[in-house]
Amino acid sequence: MQYNGNNSNFTTLSLTNFTVSVLENVSSSASNMCVQNNLLTSANQSAPTPVMEFSAKYATIHGYLSVFVCLFGLIANIANVVVLTRKNMVSSTNVILTWLAIADLGTMLTYFPFAMHFYILKDPQLQYYFTRGFGWVLFLLFHASFSIVCHTIAIWLTIALAIFRFLYIWFPTKGMIYCNIRRAKIAIALVIVSTVILCIPNYIMNKLSEMKTEACVNGSLRVVDLTYTVGMRQGTPFYDFNYVFNYWIQATCVKLIPCVMLTLLTILLIIAMHQAHKKRMALKNQGKKDESDRHGEHNRTTLMLLAVVILFLITEFPQGILTLCNIFIDKFYEKVYTPLGDLLDIMALCNNAINFVLYCSMSKQFRDTFISIFCKCCPDKRPGWRKMGVVSSVTNGLTTKTTTTHV
Repeated sequence: MQYNGNNSNFTTLSLTNFTVSVLENVSSSASNMCVQNNLLTSANQSAPTPVMEFSAKYATIHGYLSVFVCLFGLIANIANVVVLTRKNMVSSTNVILTWLAIADLGTMLTYFPFAMHFYILKDPQLQYYFTRGFGWVLFLLFHASFSIVCHTIAIWLTIALAIFRFLYIWFPTKGMIYCNIRRAKIAIALVIVSTVILCIPNYIMNKLSEMKTEACVNGSLRVVDLTYTVGMRQGTPFYDFNYVFNYWIQATCVKLIPCVMLTLLTILLIIAMHQAHKKRMALKNQGKKDESDRHGEHNRTTLMLLAVVILFLITEFPQGILTLCNIFIDKFYEKVYTPLGDLLDIMALCNNAINFVLYCSMSKQFRDTFISIFCKCCPDKRPGWRKMGVVSSVTNGLTTKTTTTHV
């Protein structure tokens, strides 16, 4: 979002951008009582670009789309956590998927009220990300950092998921050792701790800012309106260095490196799946049906996880390209990247919400477990229904126990 102001330094508050919209040190006099919200004109008064015009039009519906996606995503990710933590679903893969759902849930928990207050219920007299409520600006300050942390955790958990699955397929004999639950938990802890530390420059950079509107009352200037937003600390060598350092940390560790790694891992997973398919066909031709079926189940699980990775890549790859353009093209950030912030946000939110659909459509075990938890009133003979848990039978005086497992 761009704003036409007297003394402006702008970035965008969003999942995809790591700083916030800010108007520093503004005080309106009686002759400047009305602050106009202008989404089409940049700070240097240049003519609006088609991207800026699109941004202004899309901003009018972004709040409604975001709230709808967040509502679905909150319900879907709660269901993901409940299903993936059942005993019959325990595996290293599902441990990572559980924390991926928690990270997505955290993103949407703050984005929902953010979209409601600063878009749908926005005061038409105020520019975007400004509010008269002090409590709301404190929330905005929290959201500016928390949403970035959750989104970054989700990115690196997706990378960890792809690495674990590749190792499991590429090294079938040692995959269970390399990719056990303990190592999955260690990987998750490393991702969370590293992300929290990595975002420290972003915490330091954000601050509460206020804008006063003054008018002449009985011969003296008085504050007649007071609004708040989240701004950037700057103006000292430390804060200027922190701004540049934060930019490069976010550009490399949150955008470029994850995009490169996700691309390479996607290619490696496709190659590994092709090799596994050839092995399955060979086993089938040799009459080893049981082993062939087991490999087929593993391939279906890998295909589902590959879909998760590819969807994440589709969301993140454009941001990686735009980040490169920011580095090499003058004023690209102000004229293209910033106006596209809301669009990139809705793409990220959709990705956060869609995993539930993938799990239901591509994993029979997930569907069955979901039904057994949330559809207990369903008849046992309903199509697609299968009770989960332990089944016992007695044959020739011997008790046979069968359990459902998942890798």
